[in-house]
Amino acid sequence: MVRAHRLIAAAALLAAAVHVEARIDVRVEYDKTYPFKSVRTWAWNPSEPGRVIMARSDRDDPDVAKKRAEPVIFDAVNIEMQKIKLQPAKGEPDLIISYFLLLSTNMSSQTMGQFLPPVLNWGLPPFPPATQALKVMNRGSFVLDLSTKDTVVWRGLADAKLETDTDDKKREKTLREAIRDLLKKYPSK
Repeated sequence: MVRAHRLIAAAALLAAAVHVEARIDVRVEYDKTYPFKSVRTWAWNPSEPGRVIMARSDRDDPDVAKKRAEPVIFDAVNIEMQKIKLQPAKGEPDLIISYFLLLSTNMSSQTMGQFLPPVLNWGLPPFPPATQALKVMNRGSFVLDLSTKDTVVWRGLADAKLETDTDDKKREKTLREAIRDLLKKYPSK
């Protein structure tokens, strides 16, 4: 019986750890004076719908990443815009959409003794710092701008950490979730 409880507790901890890694932080800011209720149509920015910026290694190719991510972004935005009752424009759009996908690497480390005060009152001898924990994660930020002419009236930012060995399906799922979570915060009412 005790062993079953331990297995359940271990499974719960593992599920919590997996959930933390896939968490997407979403922030939205918008012009509170803009009449979002009157908006009916949207279109992608005709000059450049989006841009991918990478800062992970010298071998990064933003064009390759854009070719892989842009179809997913276009599809997810189209689906979510329909959910909030906005249609693609056939003429002049009410809103113009642009996106930015920022890909970088995030690293954190902990060294032995870093949380101890710099005094000898603890009774521990001073020791040289040695790395005890090192965590390297891919970090992705997705920015979605809704604008009228040249003025951004709504901006959403989704930020997520992914394991370095995350497969393409999980990356696509995370990107779709980020877009969904962002556009849920569109002020349609």
